[in-house]
Amino acid sequence: MNLLKQINSPADLKKLPRSELPALAEEIRAYIVEIVSKNGGHLASNLGVVELTIAIHYVFDAPEDKIIWDVGHQSYTHKLLTGRREQFATLRRLGGISGFTRISESQFDAFSTGHSSTSISAGLGMAIAKRLKNETSKVIAVIGDGSMTSGIAYEGLNQAGDIHKDLIVILNDNDMSIARNVGALSSLLSRTLSKKYLQDLKKEFGEFLKSLPKIGDDVYQFAKRTEESFKTFMTPGMLFEAFNFDYFGPINGHNLDHLIDILNNIKTAKDPVLLHVTTKKGKGYEPAEHNPVYYHGVSCFEIDTGNCVSKNTTIPTFTRVFGDTMIELAGEDPRIVAVTAAMPEGTGLKKFADTYPDRFFDVGIAEQHGVTFAAGIATEGFKPIVAIYSTFLQRAYDQVIHDVCIEALPVVFAIDRGGIVGEDGPTHHGLFDLSYLRSLPNMVVMAPKDENELRQMLAAAILHDGPVALRYPRGTAIGVKIEKKITPVPIGKAEVLAEGDDVLILAIGRSVYESLQAQKILQKQGILATVVNCRFVKPLDVDLIVSLAERIPRIVTVEENVRQGGFGSAVLECLNDAGLTGFALKRIGIPDVFVEHGPQDFLRRRFGLDASSIADTTKEMCFAPSFSIPSSEWVHQKSESI
Repeated sequence: MNLLKQINSPADLKKLPRSELPALAEEIRAYIVEIVSKNGGHLASNLGVVELTIAIHYVFDAPEDKIIWDVGHQSYTHKLLTGRREQFATLRRLGGISGFTRISESQFDAFSTGHSSTSISAGLGMAIAKRLKNETSKVIAVIGDGSMTSGIAYEGLNQAGDIHKDLIVILNDNDMSIARNVGALSSLLSRTLSKKYLQDLKKEFGEFLKSLPKIGDDVYQFAKRTEESFKTFMTPGMLFEAFNFDYFGPINGHNLDHLIDILNNIKTAKDPVLLHVTTKKGKGYEPAEHNPVYYHGVSCFEIDTGNCVSKNTTIPTFTRVFGDTMIELAGEDPRIVAVTAAMPEGTGLKKFADTYPDRFFDVGIAEQHGVTFAAGIATEGFKPIVAIYSTFLQRAYDQVIHDVCIEALPVVFAIDRGGIVGEDGPTHHGLFDLSYLRSLPNMVVMAPKDENELRQMLAAAILHDGPVALRYPRGTAIGVKIEKKITPVPIGKAEVLAEGDDVLILAIGRSVYESLQAQKILQKQGILATVVNCRFVKPLDVDLIVSLAERIPRIVTVEENVRQGGFGSAVLECLNDAGLTGFALKRIGIPDVFVEHGPQDFLRRRFGLDASSIADTTKEMCFAPSFSIPSSEWVHQKSESI
């Protein structure tokens, strides 16, 4: 790392002669592979933009010039060139630097980006602000081709082209987003050239070429060979010129000389510019080049072989159980179709797509469209299961309300990554879904305690005549025996897992098993707890909860979700609506903060969601005299004489 060690800022980069930049690129690639192999992270996308990042910082003057990385997981080289080389080994580790750009992390991070397709809108806003301040510095939005499948990108392009603001958009085209790109964009010219009058013109022109004396057939064959490259060249140009952008490209995104030359040329442009750059995802590391989907977001691996460092477990993930169960249920019910938003592998639906290709739909990075699309399918008697990560479903909240819930359409939302997800941090933790979904009329919200119950809940959701949200966590499942026969759980019914008269623990989802472990800890200390797997946040099992609360007035609720408006709030509302008084209740969950990145187990301990912490909180409840507990997190209600 002789060259990389010399660079502590983009100013240092500019001191290097162009001839040394390719060697710097190789050093950066090797260092990224080294760190990601230890920490995990987004590998393939970052290896693909090394030269592009070097060229951008070589030409432009950050932080005065604003560079926005979309979605931010391709910013590792950017971090290395902007003063974070010494911190780079802490990437995605607790207390270390983020795997995405964060305004709060560096002055060189112009925008915090964890979800896709925001760069053009944000960049246009910055360009407008610079104009209002009479500043002449530039704004550069670097957006991946996958992010261009999202509607917000075109909303930004539309306004930028309309008001002709000084904005440079660099389209990083590696022919992939997370999975293979889908949609009509890639076939725009094919459709255009397939119009009858153009086909007739093409045929007539071909006959004309063939008729030329001696050279006619050779010219015709040459034209045929260049047709595909002509299409590739013309498709994006036609589209972006229609948005009033000056289009340049495509150019090789790994040729530093060409990149630097063209960036210098467009640097002085005053109208919106789109530079189309083609790159290879995973470039420079053969395993990532060969399998860029696997190495998009990868855990620790061996550099020499590319093999994942095994955790030596045969227990499947919740995601895998969901995917396998989908195939099983779809074999019995032809109404079942699956919808996902550019995440067939991440949501466990790849095998479903291979097994039932006509019943699988990847809508691209377009969650809003995906939800309304599923609603349309549901109106025709099918059972669409929309598999989307919790954090990404937030992008389609209006569609869930307006297009699904108002008419109570039978759309099932399979919400993966519910709760704490770990090293991807605040943009990816699924800590809000219980709150933002339970408030919706007609919506059923449930969360399984284990993988067997996940199967039972999925079957129940498909049978239910209305919208259902089925929320489950990231990572390895519990390891319980999976019953061959899938017996649907009754909607709105909880189950008592342990009984005791000292304290009542009401838990939901992954927190149920932690609560059971806490019950065993308490039992050894002479405290007997009733533990309930509530299963449903909505509808709650009101009869069971109220009857238990009347008998056991010390209550603890546990959820891997924000406390505001979540499961604990639902229990409080339930008890209040039942007119119950004389109880004390403690809500265990995430407080009013965004949770930073870190190991899942550590973060659960930090927020009191592990078994030991639940036991400590419950013990505190039991030894509180007459419920007089001076804490803002307690709810204390005393009986009053009438």
